[in-house]
Amino acid sequence: MLCLRQVCLFTLRHYQARTLSSDLLLSQINSCTHEDEVFSLVGRNKARLSEKHVGIALNMLWQLQKKRPLLLRTSDYIRNHSQFLTLCILAENKVEHMEDEAIVDTLYSILRLNVQDHDSLAEVLVTEAWKRLERLSLPALSKFALCLYKQRRHFSPVIGKVAHIVDTKLDSIQDIRVLSVLMISISDVISQSFRDRLLHKAEQLLEEKDEVHFNYAKRILQFLQNVKLTYHPLVEKCNKIFLKSASRLDIHSISFIFGLYEQLGFDSAEFRLVAKQLLSETIDDYYDPETFAKLFFALGPMAGSKVKERLLLTAVRMAEEFSSHQVLVVLKTMQKMKCRNSHLLKKMASVLHKHLDSYHVLQLVKLTQYLVALRCHNLELFAKLKMLLFGFLKSNVIPADTAAIIRVLAMLPSFQVEEIIISKAAAVLPQCRLHHLSCIAAALVKWNHYDQFHWQNNSEQCVKLLQKLNDYGFQRLRKANNLNLLLEELTHANGEWFEEILKEETMTVCQLLVDQITQANVLQLSSFLIKTNDRCPSLLDRIASVTVENIDKIHPFEIYIILFLFSALNYDPPANERFFESCIQRLTSNLSFFETHHLVLLGHVLSVAGYFPPVLIKRIFNVSFLSKLDAQLEVLPDSLKQRVRLHLMKLNRAVCLECPEFHIPWFHERYCQRVFHNSSSRINPLRQHVHRMLTEILGGSNYARISVLTPYYYEIDFECILDENKKPLSYMAQHIPLDEVEGIHLRDDINNEGRKALPVGAQRIALEFLDSKAFSKNSRHLKGEPAVKKRHLEMLGYQVVQIPHFEWNSMVLSTKGEQLEYLRKHLYGIQ
Repeated sequence: MLCLRQVCLFTLRHYQARTLSSDLLLSQINSCTHEDEVFSLVGRNKARLSEKHVGIALNMLWQLQKKRPLLLRTSDYIRNHSQFLTLCILAENKVEHMEDEAIVDTLYSILRLNVQDHDSLAEVLVTEAWKRLERLSLPALSKFALCLYKQRRHFSPVIGKVAHIVDTKLDSIQDIRVLSVLMISISDVISQSFRDRLLHKAEQLLEEKDEVHFNYAKRILQFLQNVKLTYHPLVEKCNKIFLKSASRLDIHSISFIFGLYEQLGFDSAEFRLVAKQLLSETIDDYYDPETFAKLFFALGPMAGSKVKERLLLTAVRMAEEFSSHQVLVVLKTMQKMKCRNSHLLKKMASVLHKHLDSYHVLQLVKLTQYLVALRCHNLELFAKLKMLLFGFLKSNVIPADTAAIIRVLAMLPSFQVEEIIISKAAAVLPQCRLHHLSCIAAALVKWNHYDQFHWQNNSEQCVKLLQKLNDYGFQRLRKANNLNLLLEELTHANGEWFEEILKEETMTVCQLLVDQITQANVLQLSSFLIKTNDRCPSLLDRIASVTVENIDKIHPFEIYIILFLFSALNYDPPANERFFESCIQRLTSNLSFFETHHLVLLGHVLSVAGYFPPVLIKRIFNVSFLSKLDAQLEVLPDSLKQRVRLHLMKLNRAVCLECPEFHIPWFHERYCQRVFHNSSSRINPLRQHVHRMLTEILGGSNYARISVLTPYYYEIDFECILDENKKPLSYMAQHIPLDEVEGIHLRDDINNEGRKALPVGAQRIALEFLDSKAFSKNSRHLKGEPAVKKRHLEMLGYQVVQIPHFEWNSMVLSTKGEQLEYLRKHLYGIQ
């Protein structure tokens, strides 16, 4: 009897399994090709629907939507359908009987169909999945984590629990898709050490896989954006994935990637070139506001003149259809393009009126910045912006937002300061970071300077508030005991207030924390010192020693930034040769990490320090390299493009003068002629004044030339020639022409071959006035570029006299007679 019962139970289970596997209704749901078919099946079979039917039906609705282009999806129709409500009610009632993965799939499907986060079904599904969290498979866990992320539960306890599970199972994760989803989902609740483990795991998986979908790379970049970290090795790997996947990238992906790169401070000329080609070929396909706004953002800054004109015309025509977000995107891109198209700007300003009330506070702040930068003159629009910003200021309690509002209010034209601004600023000062303090200070200084207060005792209140602001700044610095946290604040702290009030104290604090300089923060500290232009030996020496000790752990691009600091400041650390040789060896072994324009910048930095690695020089001065550089320059921002071209010229000049053994020709003659032809007059009142004194000292206007271009296009303030007895030689006697006005000589004698030979024993003298830009901050130490110029002028046969601003402008030389004596001594005292 017992045996018969067991046989019957086995037969029953087997029959149920067969019934389930061959369930006709499941098969019908899975065969649907339209949402209405799903709803029809649901309507006819309500009583028969099991938890599995319900889950499959909801998932099928999303799968059918997923197949359609974004603009053709009908999520609203689905959510409002009566049978969708039936499915939701059934799912809510049967949730406890659903399988683990079915719960996650159902939650994912309804969220993708834009069901509200607080919908009762969504809440029930989250609660049930939370109960089963420990037994979810890794793919299901990642999908659930993504659902929580889409619901903005970034700091919820359940996300913390997910992070804990990931922490314990990290070594077992072998799927980059699963890992990338988990990384962005838990990014707000992880420690720095856990973050680093995730990064290294992602690196490992990317290296192991030959083919990685570009969506996974996008998520990894999104993770880096969330944790505010530019981790070069991982970003570069992602960039290579995008380049490999170029043919599959659409406008949505391209604009998203550009946005991530912008946030991370990363740029890829190679990706720009690929994107430009892809988008230019399909420019006529983007006729709706959403995709056109993305096209404008991605293609506008690097488009040629004809394409740019088409984009601007289309933007004008489409302006009325733009959403509030799209208006922001277009204005931001116009600012990036330095677009002065008045017709488009007026059109965007008129469209803005209907969107202003929908912006949150930080969007209004950005909007104001864009309009001011674009020189918008719509006073009515600015008046409404002022009213809205004021409203936010009164109710705001977040120090960062308050500081941002005050800063942009100071940008508005004809702005009269209300007393509430001062009281709100005073209220948030104790909670402000250094960057926020500098924002408030900039606004107060501007208002006080232009006397824009309109209540009694305004100046007195402003001065008192500025003093309080200074005190809080000093307090914040003196409490700093963690260099990493301090550098994080200093990244955005700038402006005159910081420069004049806090910079010296900041340097003192950094020196106190010098032992905390490590391989992890050496880049941030170097970037800060570049920005401040400060020559601080104790910090520089520590940076050099940490760099040498950790040379194999520091990314090549970071080494370039470190070398830039030492080269620009013309600073030699202890064991100088070992420092530069270690850096150069690391760089030359990893040149593939650099794009063409970065190699030019690197070559220039090394040349200023006096180093010319043959492998780098030969790579740069190569026809194919220069052709590739020309192509990439076309898609770079104008400022970077000009900088690269200038530094290529300087590197070409340095190699010709200092390394003739490389046999590199000078090919920048036309470039230099064009630059000097387009430049404004360089003969300022100081030069005219000194030229008259030189005329007096030397005995006539034909003995000195002003604003002279040397071979290789160095410009020197004054030139004269002294014979072997230190007596001036006349240019007329040497048959060297002078300009008709006061001996001014601008364009002659450029080619070395054409220079007149001087009499035996005669010497050309170059007299150079050095302003504060030629020296490190608060220092009399000459920076790299002026030092190189002196070195090169001496190679060109000059004896160089450099007159520092701190000597010429000192009280010792307060009279003309003292100045004449000073010049005479320096001219004739050359050994």
